Amino acid sequence: MANVRVERTEDGGFRATNARGAEVLMGSGDEEGAFTPVELLLAAVGGCNIVTVEPLTAKRGHRLVRLAMTVEAVKVEPNRLGPVTITYDVELPSPEAEEVYRAVATRVHEKYCTVSRSLEEGTEVRLEVP
Repeated sequence: MANVRVERTEDGGFRATNARGAEVLMGSGDEEGAFTPVELLLAAVGGCNIVTVEPLTAKRGHRLVRLAMTVEAVKVEPNRLGPVTITYDVELPSPEAEEVYRAVATRVHEKYCTVSRSLEEGTEVRLEVP
């Protein structure tokens, strides 16, 4: 099970904290040093993919020299995103690594990234108001 606590801070911003003590600041988009909730969703998609691709390519003997990505989406309605696009930025250690990297990245996206798969399958979000 995964969980985070989200709360308003004394300065009127918001903070998400996990059980290990990590925190992320959030806001509406005007605050310096804070992510918007949509940016955090995109970061979660990218993070889920990249932290899975990295060890799998390295395990196959092709640790990528550079591994980064851009994750983007546009709002198609005021409160709904259109398709999320992941664009990798990699530097391969050798020509042989390309096939391994492409196969791993595709497999991770299609089968192993919990965040992407949950978005694609439309995970139910339940609200409990005490």
